[in-house]
Amino acid sequence: MTAASPLRIVHCFRSPVGGIFRHVRDLAEEHAKAGHHVGILCDSSTGGTYEDRLFETIMPHLSLGLTRMPIRRSLGPSDVSAALRTYKQIKELQPDVLHGHGAKGGAFVRLIGSRLRVSKSRVARLYSPHGGSLHYDRDKLRGRVYFAIERLLERWTDSLVFVSDYERQTYTTKIGSPRAPWRLIHNGLRTHEFEPVETVSDAVDFLYIGMMRDLKGPDVFIEALRRAEQISGRPLRGVMVGDGDDQPRYQSRIDAMGMGSRLTMRPAMPAREAFSLARTVVIPSRAESMPYIVLEAVAAGKPVISTRVGGIPEILGKDFEAFVEPGDAEELANVMVRSITDVGWLSHAMPEPAAFRSQFSAVAMAEAMSNLYQDCLAGQA
Repeated sequence: MTAASPLRIVHCFRSPVGGIFRHVRDLAEEHAKAGHHVGILCDSSTGGTYEDRLFETIMPHLSLGLTRMPIRRSLGPSDVSAALRTYKQIKELQPDVLHGHGAKGGAFVRLIGSRLRVSKSRVARLYSPHGGSLHYDRDKLRGRVYFAIERLLERWTDSLVFVSDYERQTYTTKIGSPRAPWRLIHNGLRTHEFEPVETVSDAVDFLYIGMMRDLKGPDVFIEALRRAEQISGRPLRGVMVGDGDDQPRYQSRIDAMGMGSRLTMRPAMPAREAFSLARTVVIPSRAESMPYIVLEAVAAGKPVISTRVGGIPEILGKDFEAFVEPGDAEELANVMVRSITDVGWLSHAMPEPAAFRSQFSAVAMAEAMSNLYQDCLAGQA
């Protein structure tokens, strides 16, 4: 990637947590290193101290600054005032590229970018769903409303960007074949993340890491760990790392099952720090797009057990032996037991490191994205 034609790039998304935030941080860092000017606009009501620390690490790369304001998750009247404030902020930044992530960020940048074009400002409008509205059911009213909005917004989109082929297929199934240009650009990791992570001396058996909400399957992880103890006939230990409004409910279930001494909860922390706490990472999600946590775990040399959802098969391989069906605690428990009784099985089932590294690089991801930005501005997307 070169800095021959530096761009002014603004990323807009709602919640600064999870995979979207990680994706934007990686793009911002790589593009800033290449000489581009980058800014972020996102919600001010989500995220905690952990996310605040992440913002501190990315600030040196944000020459266009960080703007935070209240942006609600659901559609509502407050979106009008939020959109007006967003328009004012973005107009002052004079961007070449507006890249929206998630449903709300995607709607804002396409509407605002189109308004800027009316004012004779040439700005590229890109949208990455990252799951977002694609999680809704097309057979329900809310889903039909969201999908109709997505279809309408395509006419003001210079390019859709999918992070997995699964996401593209889901978009086609629920919304229809894209009428706007699109590209597939996989998520990528930074060089240091491909270094193996050593486990601590008192590492537990299994790690859950992610948002504390049912969509990500922490409830299934709890039930499966207990069932794995019953199947194996011995106590097992686990740790759950992450934040979320449902955390008290999960803690209550753990306490009710008498597992409090063997299954502990810890607040959100850097993934590589969490990986050191356990021998095996479990991804029990009911739905995903292209989750960074799976990429990070594989790159760190951690064995992974995962549900077969979203773009995860594009990471682990469609024939990966440690896949389980989402929501099936019994099947997950059996695979967990095999991972501790069949020595070496899970490690040998993981992707080949060199091929994995060549496919999922943050540098390659950022370069492909930069090329797409330039093509959009040249009308060649």
